[in-house]
Amino acid sequence: MVALEKLDLTKHYPEYYKAKAKPQLVNLEPYNYITISGISAPEAPLFTESLEKLYALAYGIKFICKANELDFVVPKMEGFWWVDGKLPFEETPRNDWHWKIMFRMPDFVGETEYRAGLESLLEKQKISEGHGIVFEEIHEGLSAQILHIGSYDNETASLEKLYAFIKQEGFEIAGYHHEIYLSDPRKVAEEKLRTILRYAIR
Repeated sequence: MVALEKLDLTKHYPEYYKAKAKPQLVNLEPYNYITISGISAPEAPLFTESLEKLYALAYGIKFICKANELDFVVPKMEGFWWVDGKLPFEETPRNDWHWKIMFRMPDFVGETEYRAGLESLLEKQKISEGHGIVFEEIHEGLSAQILHIGSYDNETASLEKLYAFIKQEGFEIAGYHHEIYLSDPRKVAEEKLRTILRYAIR
């Protein structure tokens, strides 16, 4: 029996999942994601529980697709982060941080697979009716990005480079702070974590 080949989005779409230590421009197509949103500190139970629900659905969809001979590697976790009000992000209390955590889905995943995955989790009582998970298309289009190496709490130097680049190129930020987590913080030392920092621009 021939082994089923898994689609690895990280390898298949390097323009999306690769960045350099020097800021650069990328132009992104619309992509489908499963997402969950909330307001809390990243260490809060709400965030952890939301993440667990989203992971469960990502793997549920994967197994549904695998049964139909369309297997894929669960992609890297991503997140949009923002705050309301006049205070800058770093001065806003962590409990007031807004976030949207998400996983990009392969092109062959649609509403049908999303709903089948949800129904399976509901039947197994792994999520409740008010789960808050959404299947949506997100189109960032023209964006600027940089690769940050190190702690999530120590992004200032990388962000300053990115902000300066955006201004120098004659653009302005037109989207939320976007992070793509290339490293697993459970397995990689904090100082070696690799994260893409990205902003849609205009």
